[in-house]
Amino acid sequence: MQPLAIARAVEDLATVREHWGELLLAIETPPADVWPPRQLSHTMRADEQLVVEDRAPLTLREHPAPLNLDALDAGLAIERALFDLADTLAAVVQHAELDDPRRWNFRSPTSPGSRAHGLHWAAVWAEGRLLDEDTTPEQLPDGTLVSAPFGTLPEHLVHEAVRVARQCARRLLRVLELDARETELGRPCPWCAGDLVLHTEAGHEPYVTCSTGPACEAPVPLDDEERHRVWGWHDLLDLVTALQEAGEHRAAA
Repeated sequence: MQPLAIARAVEDLATVREHWGELLLAIETPPADVWPPRQLSHTMRADEQLVVEDRAPLTLREHPAPLNLDALDAGLAIERALFDLADTLAAVVQHAELDDPRRWNFRSPTSPGSRAHGLHWAAVWAEGRLLDEDTTPEQLPDGTLVSAPFGTLPEHLVHEAVRVARQCARRLLRVLELDARETELGRPCPWCAGDLVLHTEAGHEPYVTCSTGPACEAPVPLDDEERHRVWGWHDLLDLVTALQEAGEHRAAA
C-alpha cells in the first residue's frame, strides 16, 4: 500500500473524529428543510460544547426521539464500521497484555469491551495500526525485553482499513452536507438583497458569498478576485443573526 493512501486514511479518520460532535448535534436537529440549513445550524448552538469523548456510543445509547433519522442511521453505521474494523485488526496483530491500556478489548455477552470508549478511541486506535505504532519490542524497567504490543498490518488489512476510513468519512460529510457543494440559501442578503450561496468542501470551513459583489455594503471582505462579499467561518454567526432579524422585520411589516 502506498504511503499516500495510508496518509489519506489517517486524514479520513481525523475527519470523522473532528466532525463527530456535529453529527451528534445533527441527530438532535430537524432536517435541513428548515432554517438555518444544516451546515449552519450548529452555529446557532454555540452554547453547547462539542465534547464527545465522554458521551456514550450511539450503539450503546437509547434514542427515544431523534429529530434526524438520516443522521442517526449514518452515525450508527459509522460507529459499527469502525468498531468492527478495530475488532478485525486486533484479531490479527494484537499481542498486548490484558492490562495494557493500548489494547483493544473485544466485546462479550456481558461487556461492550473497548466499544464503551466510543468512536474517538476506535478511530485513534485504528490510526495507530495504520501508522505501525508500538510494533517494536519493548524493554521493561528491569531490563527484560518483551515482544511488541502489536504486529505490522498485512497488506490486505491495510487495504481494508483504508476502505473503511474512506467510506466513513464520505458518509459523515454527506449527511452533514459538508461534502463539496454549493447551496443557495433562499434568502436575500440583508445588506443588498443579493443572492447568497453557501460553499462547502471536505477539509475546508464553509463560507457564504453574495452575488452583488463590491456594491454590497456588508461588513465582510471581498474574495481574492474581488467579485463577491465573503462571510468566512468566523462571520457566519453574524450572517445567520442578520438573516433572522431581516426575516422578523419582513414578517412584522
